[in-house]
Amino acid sequence: MAMKITEECINCAACETECPNEAIRAGDPVFVIEADRCTECVGAHDTPQCVGVCPADCIIQDPARVESKELLLERYHQMHATA
Repeated sequence: MAMKITEECINCAACETECPNEAIRAGDPVFVIEADRCTECVGAHDTPQCVGVCPADCIIQDPARVESKELLLERYHQMHATA
């Protein structure tokens, strides 16, 4: 699953710098997570880092993007592959 930011976002930007995949960006009117870049921090951390720093508790798992941990890990490795 990818994470999703709800309308309760207060645009504090705390989550943006925590994402190891640079999947979070400012949107209008709230920050957004690019689902194709989100791995729920699988491959980098034990838990989604954006959730831990969000003061508004507005980051949830997106039920429309159900993905296995294996798929998330594969995506992480593809984005962070070194030559």
